[in-house]
Amino acid sequence: MAKEISRRSFLKGGLAAACTLAATSMPEWASAANNKQQLVTLLDIRKCIGCEACVEACSEANTDKYPNPKKPFPKMYPDRVPVMDWSDKRDVTDRLTPYNWVYIQSATVEVDGEETEITIPRRCMHCINPPCVKLCPWGAARQLSNGTSRIDSDICMGGSKCKAVCPWHIPERQTGVGLYLDILPSLAGNGVMYKCDRCYNQIADGELPACIEVCPEDVQTIGPRDEIIKQAHALAKEINGYIYGEKENGGTNTIYVSPVPFEKLNKAIEKGKGKPHFKPVKDTMADANNLAAAMVFAPVAGVAAAVGKFYKMTKTDE
Repeated sequence: MAKEISRRSFLKGGLAAACTLAATSMPEWASAANNKQQLVTLLDIRKCIGCEACVEACSEANTDKYPNPKKPFPKMYPDRVPVMDWSDKRDVTDRLTPYNWVYIQSATVEVDGEETEITIPRRCMHCINPPCVKLCPWGAARQLSNGTSRIDSDICMGGSKCKAVCPWHIPERQTGVGLYLDILPSLAGNGVMYKCDRCYNQIADGELPACIEVCPEDVQTIGPRDEIIKQAHALAKEINGYIYGEKENGGTNTIYVSPVPFEKLNKAIEKGKGKPHFKPVKDTMADANNLAAAMVFAPVAGVAAAVGKFYKMTKTDE
């Protein structure tokens, strides 16, 4: 009997030790993600050489998530939601598209008295209080416990509310794909909205997002919010630099540190469709109208998401 108890104790102790070892060997960012802490990405843009390794890695890692539209596209009535078709332009990498979720933005500015080209990886900012999530009428946009915001392509109707309320207008639509084709092909949102989801599935498996893992210059660092914010401030102090993303839109989970003011960068970068700005951004969700809209949308979005999921399940079972 004593031997049996001893054996049990040994096995229990061994299992506990193994778990402890696994926990201690787990990267801090992964441990934070498992503990449902906000994860933040810090980008030291001095290091970026514009090689686009992150762009290529993102494309390879997310190929299975990209849309495969059905053509010809349904005629929309009324013709108020324009067709957006990037299916024949999948190789475009100089802006954000439904097939390109990160791109390299460039700016030629003066740094320490010398004209310098600064290259900057741009993608979704993953706001702490994301308006794209709070104001989506279909409940298709959601925020994970680690601060990642993503769009569920199985539920999204492509109405682009997320793009309209995003301060950087990040999400992009692809027509001819999604739930609207089965439910309201001539009356709904004309597709699905796409954007960076921070490789949420890889993070769930304890792996780094593709863009971070592949970068040869270690431009990006990911970790718990408190730790990354401290690093950002220490770096900014060290280089007499500037921070963007800590307070923009009430705070984001993407933090940039630059050797020059972001006002100067914003003037130098090319802006426009699929090319986000670096302007100061007030807290969108602090606006009373948006807060009221979120309260109205929440129950409706919940029902819409449930209906969308149920419909998708019935289609899958057929």
